Amino acid sequence: MTEDSLHIVCPHCHTTNRVQRAQLAQQPDCGSCHQPLFIGEPVALDADSFAKQLGRNHIPVVVDFWAPWCGPCLQMAPGYARAAKQLEPRLRFAKLDTEAYPHVAQPFNIRSIPTMVVFKGGQEAARISGALPPGEIVRWLQSVL
Repeated sequence: MTEDSLHIVCPHCHTTNRVQRAQLAQQPDCGSCHQPLFIGEPVALDADSFAKQLGRNHIPVVVDFWAPWCGPCLQMAPGYARAAKQLEPRLRFAKLDTEAYPHVAQPFNIRSIPTMVVFKGGQEAARISGALPPGEIVRWLQSVL
């Protein structure tokens, strides 16, 4: 694999695809399921897809750790979705329901929700807790890229 070639995990079937860096902005499709690799919205993760998205993507993955009963989480969700539209394909946006998958969130010591964590190469690179307005989400992510 060359420096110009990246692994991008499909948000639909979670198959790893090889994509040329120059093709990212051209809305590439998955070679397996033929769906778009970038959908302009956060991908809902479960335990298996969480591991694949974090472990195989060559682009940073930002995960919103949230729960359906959390008012601030629900309040922040539309702004997080707008940030996905604005910043993809530079980042993969994902959400993990900590209520449904506590065993996935537990190793990351999520103490409050919502918490956004940026992973690069599968490793935590940055985190912020608390609901942010849409513009602040984008500013924070741009500052840690």
